[in-house]
Amino acid sequence: MSSLLEPTLSAFANLGLSQTLCDATLRAGYTEPTPIQREAIPHVAKGCDVLGCAQTGTGKTAAFALPIIQNLLAIPDRKTHVIRALILAPTRELAAQIAESFGTFAEGTGLRHAVIFGGVGKGPQLQLLRLGLDILVATPGRLMDLMQDGVVDLRHVQTFVLDEADRMLDMGFIRDVRRVITKLPSKRQTLMFSATMPREIEELANNILVSPVRVAVDPPSSAGKPITQSVYFVEQPNKLPLLATLLQGGEIDRVLVFTRTKHGANRVTEGLQRAGFNAAAIHGNKSQNARERALAGFKNGDIRVVVATDIAARGIDIQELSHVINYDVPEDPESYVHRIGRTGRAGRSGIALSFCSPHERPDLQQIERLMRLRIAAAELPGTLAVLAHAPRADQRPPQPRQSGGGGGGSYGGYGRGGSANRGRSRRGSGGRSRDARA
Repeated sequence: MSSLLEPTLSAFANLGLSQTLCDATLRAGYTEPTPIQREAIPHVAKGCDVLGCAQTGTGKTAAFALPIIQNLLAIPDRKTHVIRALILAPTRELAAQIAESFGTFAEGTGLRHAVIFGGVGKGPQLQLLRLGLDILVATPGRLMDLMQDGVVDLRHVQTFVLDEADRMLDMGFIRDVRRVITKLPSKRQTLMFSATMPREIEELANNILVSPVRVAVDPPSSAGKPITQSVYFVEQPNKLPLLATLLQGGEIDRVLVFTRTKHGANRVTEGLQRAGFNAAAIHGNKSQNARERALAGFKNGDIRVVVATDIAARGIDIQELSHVINYDVPEDPESYVHRIGRTGRAGRSGIALSFCSPHERPDLQQIERLMRLRIAAAELPGTLAVLAHAPRADQRPPQPRQSGGGGGGSYGGYGRGGSANRGRSRRGSGGRSRDARA
């Protein structure tokens, strides 16, 4: 065996993985365990409950998939392929990605796995379930539907994984998760992973984990060092011209652009297409086939720009993704951590840019408080820099100041005063509509 391969095999073998699983890591192209893999694999292999705080792109899927497969192989199934491992993921894309990893690592072992999610017909999924499975990856909604249909039996689950728990909470799936948990054996191994640890997730962990080992490879709300962050202060109508200008510069290879809403994703995509850029949108209103085509084109380089909402972007795993752009600054500061975590994956460098309009300034300040850093301001290019300082058509001419009147300087080319909150809709005034942001 070549000396090039020996470090890979010995590194994973030192974590307690069998030769079969070490060979699987080699097939998957792994060279060294990532920090989350080094920390989590030994504990999962021993059967411990684990609470992992790790961002996307850190290799956490392999951190639980490899030892789960090893444990399943160590105790042969006395029945005919009953579900012994259940993995819940918040979105179709992430569930499909996890299932693909299980397929790679379990190749040739005889273990059966499948993924089920909504947005497609139940027929093929029912057929797979009836044939028998060892490992089931699912989204909560479709799993609940099939459980109510009486075709999913979870009585034999030995290991339960709740992945991206904070996003489950954000999407309103925690109630479904709790219902699923009531159908699981009380004696089981539970693994829970989350990029951030809000209070509700800590409470859930306390309820479903037994003496868990805590693994944190990045502190909560940290974006990680490989990502260079900067912000453009720009008026909302100038965001699309700014995006087109940056794309024309040639420094951006493939970019994931985030908008707050599905309508916004469509509008940005159509604008880029009219400007001659190969762009596609991914959000909850797109069919599963359309989303898969867009992702496939993004991965193979046919599509340079994918515009997505927060929820739909979960599970997008492009190792060579050079840039993430926040076309709209997220209202939820922890969503910012999730967004920019799509670049700079597995230790690679990445660049995260944000476009901040006047009314989004409070959201940016929340992000900076959460991350405990000041995001560097970037200089607007060319004519956009001139426009940033030019008076808008709807602005009144300067008026003489009255005594006792409020002032307020400027930041990034616009005022910091009352206009920053004009037309603003806050989540606390009526709740968040999941449909608008899927």
